[in-house]
Amino acid sequence: DSIEDIEDVSLFDADSDVSRRLKKTKIRHPVASFFHLFFRVSAIVVYLLCELLTSSFIACMVTIILLLSCDFWAVKNITGRLMVGLRWWNQVDDDGKSHWVFEARKVSAQGSKTSSEAESRIFWLGLITCPMIWVIFAFSALFSFKVKWLAVVVMGVVLQGANLYGYVRCKVGSRKNLTSMATSYLGKQFLRQVRIPGLWKPS
Repeated sequence: DSIEDIEDVSLFDADSDVSRRLKKTKIRHPVASFFHLFFRVSAIVVYLLCELLTSSFIACMVTIILLLSCDFWAVKNITGRLMVGLRWWNQVDDDGKSHWVFEARKVSAQGSKTSSEAESRIFWLGLITCPMIWVIFAFSALFSFKVKWLAVVVMGVVLQGANLYGYVRCKVGSRKNLTSMATSYLGKQFLRQVRIPGLWKPS
């Protein structure tokens, strides 16, 4: 994590602007970006098509749970650290007490980052969208009385929801209250909408 990229400094502002734009759109970890989406999307596809592919419920259930488990491990231990510089884990101290640690990579003095905006979009899009899809599947299985699929769907919600919660805590800070953060954000958005241009200037 401490390795920083070394870049040549351009002599012209136009060249430096182009290089900054390329840096923002470049995917530095294509393998991690691929597997960040592969396991979770594959689990959703298998869930949707399993009844067409095979009549064995056990085979479908085992396949989906394996994909969800691989996704949980890969996102928690690899893709979050490489793509956005975040990680979370459980730690047991000397007294035997277990507590959760939420960590974000510190930006260097030059302000350089090891992740790009493109990777960040891919990471958060996959992290947020897929748990929402599993929640929809949960309500669908519940209301259609597909009790045998409910355990599989709940597993998807729990595993992917845990990663979502952990990385949101990493992003906003482990000591901040998520409710107070949301209230503060909504308050800022409200003030931004109601302020009159020209009468209010930021300090």
